[in-house]
Amino acid sequence: MREREMADRLEIGELLARYAYAVDTGDWERLDLVFTPDAVIDYTSAGGIRGGRDEARRWLAETLSAWPGRQHLIGAVSVRFDGDEAAVTAPFADTLSPSRDMVAADVAGLVRGGGWYHHRLVRTMYGWRSRGMVAEQAWRTVQ
Repeated sequence: MREREMADRLEIGELLARYAYAVDTGDWERLDLVFTPDAVIDYTSAGGIRGGRDEARRWLAETLSAWPGRQHLIGAVSVRFDGDEAAVTAPFADTLSPSRDMVAADVAGLVRGGGWYHHRLVRTMYGWRSRGMVAEQAWRTVQ
């Protein structure tokens, strides 16, 4: 593996971590550091919207307000480079909790799920950014 590819892979890993942190903490402005202004983001497999960055930001803020306790775990990342673009797939697992305080494992409103994030990345003057993401929900449990 070449030095540039290793650096790109590290930066892409940071991009995915930035996305998870933004969603988990509600730092919606941080999504500007993940997605290009013209990005198309698709949450339809999880019952959500398909829309632009600002529309996705509003939808996430509204929808996830019911679960203040949130955490994503991103798994092994697959990257296929094509010049200054990359196709990235990363498995995820997430937990949504109705509280940031301790709750019982069987509390009503606890949601767990997982699947894959599929990104179309582009190298920009600010580093790698996602031009499009499809969240592929594979499973979800609700209590």
